[in-house]
Amino acid sequence: MANRLAQTTSPYLLQHADNPVDWWPWSPEAFEEARRRDVPVLLSVGYASCHWCHVMAHESFEDDATAAYMNEHFVSVKVDREERPDVDAVYMEAVQAATGHGGWPMTVFLTADGEPFYFGTYFPPEARHGSPSFRQVLEGVAAAWKDRRDEVAEVAGRIVADLAGRSLVHGGDGVPGESEVAQALLGLTREYDEQHGGFGGAPKFPPSMAVEFLLRHYARTGSEGALQMAGDTCAAMARGGIYDQLGGGFARYSVDREWIVPHFEKMLYDNALLCRVYAHLWRATGSDEARRIALETADFMVRELRTAEGGFASALDADSEDADGRHVEGAYYVWTPAQLREVLGEDDAAFAAAYYGVTEDGTFEEGASVLRLPGDAGPVDADRVADVRARLLAAREQRPRPGRDDKVVAAWNGLAVAALAETGAYFDRPDLVERATEAADLLVRVHLGEVARLTRTSKDGRAGDNAGVLEDYGDVAEGFLALAAVTGEGAWLEFAGFLLDIVLEQFTGEGGQLYDTAHDAEQLIRRPQDPTDSATPSGWTAAAGALLSYAAYTGSEPHRTAAEGALGVVKALGPRVPRFVGWGLAVAEALLDGPREVAVAGPVGGELHRTALLGRAPGAVVAAGEGPGAGAEFPLLVDRPLVGGQPTAYVCRHFVCSAPTTNVGELAAALAGPSGG
Repeated sequence: MANRLAQTTSPYLLQHADNPVDWWPWSPEAFEEARRRDVPVLLSVGYASCHWCHVMAHESFEDDATAAYMNEHFVSVKVDREERPDVDAVYMEAVQAATGHGGWPMTVFLTADGEPFYFGTYFPPEARHGSPSFRQVLEGVAAAWKDRRDEVAEVAGRIVADLAGRSLVHGGDGVPGESEVAQALLGLTREYDEQHGGFGGAPKFPPSMAVEFLLRHYARTGSEGALQMAGDTCAAMARGGIYDQLGGGFARYSVDREWIVPHFEKMLYDNALLCRVYAHLWRATGSDEARRIALETADFMVRELRTAEGGFASALDADSEDADGRHVEGAYYVWTPAQLREVLGEDDAAFAAAYYGVTEDGTFEEGASVLRLPGDAGPVDADRVADVRARLLAAREQRPRPGRDDKVVAAWNGLAVAALAETGAYFDRPDLVERATEAADLLVRVHLGEVARLTRTSKDGRAGDNAGVLEDYGDVAEGFLALAAVTGEGAWLEFAGFLLDIVLEQFTGEGGQLYDTAHDAEQLIRRPQDPTDSATPSGWTAAAGALLSYAAYTGSEPHRTAAEGALGVVKALGPRVPRFVGWGLAVAEALLDGPREVAVAGPVGGELHRTALLGRAPGAVVAAGEGPGAGAEFPLLVDRPLVGGQPTAYVCRHFVCSAPTTNVGELAAALAGPSGG
């Protein structure tokens, strides 16, 4: 018999709809039920492509005896962290404060007032490695609730008070300047892995936002060290197992320092951010490899993640069925020498094994290898590589595919819109710009809909029930602004302004600080507020970037002031933890550069417009259009006449404009940096 989750739209919740656990979705009714029955709430948080979430579900939530105990002693609530990042953030902060670490699945026991008193992540079915079994935890919590209620209430009260006391120091006065940016660069250099690229040790995550900062810093200052860290990191990832050498696209992270073995789930946000990073690396260096990776990653997103409605699905699972019908991690992606021979024959299999680093012992489990480009096969025949790759890809298509999480998350689709619009413009792929426009249309039509406030998710063209959080507003505005620059359609600038006005009204506090939830959102035990970038730009830094760009397009002082206020936190955190505020530092680079405003009075897609888009000046905004109506679409185009009847570009920064030019070379030089003050 299905439980209450059968009525939800989240693919993750639907995975648990047939559990014998009597799950509730997060709702006031669930907490009312806990109060009525006088039992604690068991909150379980995960997401659809999370490997250990599946393991715990199979071991515990599908087990009739465990479920019966949960149903008797608790009200069990299931949350998809991708639908409710606010709920996830608040309780994850509590888990990390109490245990020193966090992760998913997250298991938290709450009072009927939502106050947490006991925490954990994955619990095994039997006690092992010093971890109690899930059943022991359930019995311990139930006993404490029954016999030591005062203690439980005291612990819960203390935790909530501690969280409330962690109010954010937002960086005080002023914006990050040269000294903070220089200290951040030094900090990144210290943590840089010179041997393998990237930052820190294992597990190693793709540092897309830090790379954006390094590329912008190079463009503004000419720092070769910044460019080298960015370029070498991107090259190492592109040749590693974290990148899908057959189908394109990146896995979530590498379990080792060398980028060899990935955690195989593929997330929309990683691929959107990395597609844009490689496109920007190509813009800075002209690297053929960067161009190839940007395009293959864009094509991967369109081919594998695009939904019937034109949006982009959240993720592909790490797990799929292997040849023996077992559900295992990486089965879709890994190869043994025998499997290569079966598809390619002896000669080509030997060639492919050398080219892709497939060994007899294997680099992954059970003698299988993750395909990568170790680069020790000597000079290669490009046609032969293309032929072998096509045959392996065709064979792989016959394997059982990993599951797909089909929900459309507003923020991540905003990131995809920006990446596809720019990649399409740089490489003359109008089809990619069209895909970006269709996703943006879906966001307006379904996620903004009638209510004129962003909804966090949709599925099958139907908006979910959860309100958008700050990252949704920031990233969708960022996507719309990128689309406006590429298409010359001022409607996207207007939509971005509409979203950013809501940021000013609903998400902004004193002293420039921002909150992750709106003033009128559901009140949790604490109002979440996290300025650090993790797998994606934080809502805080995403909003700061979009506010700054919008101000450059429109001259709006309130938006510029809000962006500068928000960047106070980057002044505080940039020198201390540069790896975790990479996008904030990238926005700081745009502020230090101006950012520059480029108005192209001339045809959209013409040579001058394309040259403007390829300008490397950090965070430069571009408006293009011709004719008397252009100024109505973009304020930057007002009173920008053609010179001598020719398409003309105007470049301005800090209220000062350089002489208009009709010459492509002159415009490219004006946007090449270093900026010189």
